[in-house]
Amino acid sequence: MSGGAISAFALWAAIAGMAAVTQALRASFLLLPPGVRLPEPLRRALRYVPPAVLTALWAPELLVVDGGLSVTYDPARLAAGLVAIAVAWRLQLPFATIVIGLVALHFAEWLLDRF
Repeated sequence: MSGGAISAFALWAAIAGMAAVTQALRASFLLLPPGVRLPEPLRRALRYVPPAVLTALWAPELLVVDGGLSVTYDPARLAAGLVAIAVAWRLQLPFATIVIGLVALHFAEWLLDRF
C-alpha cells in the first residue's frame, strides 16, 4: 500500500463499524422504556442533526479538491450546490434535496458541454 491507500478489509471494517454505530444509536431511542423522556438539551441538539448531515454531504463536493481544501470555480458544481441549498432551505426534505441537486448537477454539466 502506498500514498495513504487502505486495504479492502480495512475499508469494509470501517463501513461495518459505522453502520453498527448508526444502528445502535437509532435503536437506543426506539428501545427506551415507556415514560422515559430525553433531556431537553439533547432534544434541542437533535434538531441540528439533519442540517449537519446535509452539510457533510455537500461541503466536500464543493470545497475539497484532490484531498485538500480548495475553493474552486466549477460552474456546474457551484450551480448544483446553490440549487440544492435553495431546495433544502425551501422544502426541508433531505431526500428531495439530494435528488434535485444531482439532477441539477447533471443538467448543468450537460448544458456546459453543449455550449
